[in-house]
Amino acid sequence: MYAIVEIKGQQFKVEAGRKLFVQHIDDAESGATVEFDKVLLVDKDGEVTVGAPLVEGAKVVCEVINPLVKGDKVLVFHKKRRKGYRKLNGHRQQFTQLTIKEVIA
Repeated sequence: MYAIVEIKGQQFKVEAGRKLFVQHIDDAESGATVEFDKVLLVDKDGEVTVGAPLVEGAKVVCEVINPLVKGDKVLVFHKKRRKGYRKLNGHRQQFTQLTIKEVIA
């Protein structure tokens, strides 16, 4: 059984027992339980239910493993040729690591 769920503007395919990195959730604490109810699609052993826009009564229950994980450093380099202009910026995106407890449909 799997589901397509929207978390903070992004869609993820989730199954029970899988780990997931999502955009940083501000008020999450380690070991806390988080529920997401924006379920767009549910597949129960080949029986697919597509929401219009959401599946009624479906939700995904997750547990927060690590509330703040930093991703890899992304470097952004700007250059204008023949002008001597070079600029290098970088940042590390912040994520929250979740584990999927169950999909309720």
